[in-house]
Amino acid sequence: MNDLIKPVGSLLLAAGIMVSPSCSTSKKEGAPQKKPNIVFIFADDLGWTSLSSYGNPYVNTKNLDKLASEGMRFTDAYVTPQCTPSRASLLTGQYVIRNRMWHVVPYYSYPWARMTEPEYLEDLPRESYTMAEALQDNGYKTAILGKWHLSLYQHDGYYTRLWDSCKQYYGFDYVNPVTNPTEYQSYGDKGVNFLTNEAISFMDKNKDKPFFIYLAHHTIHGPVLAPDSLVQKYLGKGFPKEGQFNATYLAALEHLDNSVGRLMDEIDRLGIADNTLVIFYSDNGGVDAEFDNKPLRAGKGSAYEGGIRVPLIARWKGKIKAGTVSHYPVTVVDMYPTLLDLAGGTKPECQTLDGISLKSLLLEGKDPDRQTLYWYMPLYDPQWGATPAAVIRDGDYKLIESFGDYINVEKDLKYIPEGRVELYNLSADIGETNDLSKSMPEKTQQLREKLHKWIRDNNGAFPVVNPDFDIKRVYDRNR
Repeated sequence: MNDLIKPVGSLLLAAGIMVSPSCSTSKKEGAPQKKPNIVFIFADDLGWTSLSSYGNPYVNTKNLDKLASEGMRFTDAYVTPQCTPSRASLLTGQYVIRNRMWHVVPYYSYPWARMTEPEYLEDLPRESYTMAEALQDNGYKTAILGKWHLSLYQHDGYYTRLWDSCKQYYGFDYVNPVTNPTEYQSYGDKGVNFLTNEAISFMDKNKDKPFFIYLAHHTIHGPVLAPDSLVQKYLGKGFPKEGQFNATYLAALEHLDNSVGRLMDEIDRLGIADNTLVIFYSDNGGVDAEFDNKPLRAGKGSAYEGGIRVPLIARWKGKIKAGTVSHYPVTVVDMYPTLLDLAGGTKPECQTLDGISLKSLLLEGKDPDRQTLYWYMPLYDPQWGATPAAVIRDGDYKLIESFGDYINVEKDLKYIPEGRVELYNLSADIGETNDLSKSMPEKTQQLREKLHKWIRDNNGAFPVVNPDFDIKRVYDRNR
């Protein structure tokens, strides 16, 4: 499939991700501002309820709670339901319908499923003008530490990291060294200490100039790993070795939290806390077999809130009012325009951004004037209950359309070979238990039409019926 996609430059042009090699941001007019350092911590598979400030009763995430008490905590922060799409959207500032990276790489498919998935990209194009490049062009030293997951092994990177020889194509000055591309995935502490040390070292070397650190932890993605001493702590408290709320999982949460504390201590030691923005985010919802996402429904991979709603905390001492909680819906594509705006840069005309700047929300507490968020997920991944779908959140209402089939995530992943539309009022029903599509047909139709128009306006393809559909083989995967 990769051979079919790569030569199709028209797809990239239509999606708005091809840019001129000379593309760069411009600085805003007016008095020069001191550019904030930016430390962006992206956790992996960390669910909405995993932090004690979001309701975790088993682990005291004291450092992240302190971060929230000193800054802003978001209750309605969104991403896509899986790794690759969220990371592509973060770096490009684009919905996956535009950057065409809605599927986890490398390629795999379900050739006998009822619908045919549209073609997607397996490598983030070098021509993409990333958030890191935009910050670099505005005077920042940039580092990517940890997970990449936006290229095939034989191209610019791997699951665990961006190749050092390719960092310049995506706007990074530094990539953490590693000798084995699978390092930290099956032993130790998942690299939390190593990556934290790398971030501390980069801050120390660049403390006198603006820096941007993209710290992409592998925790808490499986296999879940944590220091033995912490695992023993939770075993001693009576938590099980396996299953939901197991000791290793809880220990890994505490270990990640401790690493954030180390970063905050270093920022204080360097005397740069008043000019350093720290953001903590997660790339998708938690795996609900290991940690219950309730009151949210389902978990990683799902279009329900448990798959797409995650923790988000932002702290900038003296700039973001301490202890504030925002219920304004934000999403991962907002990060690019927000950070560029805070850095004093403006978006170049050659780059299309789907998000909005949250600067006024962060610094003044003013909600931006935006009503609607979208998700385009035309893929199969049955292990998470995912079938081709799209989602719209408009105000408090959320509509999910499954185009040709769906999997009942609450009933042993039972496969249903027909499409459906669901409507929920999230303000009254955060757990998405009461489908309003039949009782509110006009609202359902209005949102469905709005969602379809957005897909068409962004050159999105609607999945079509697969001529090779075989209901006995819908879960059979190739590659």
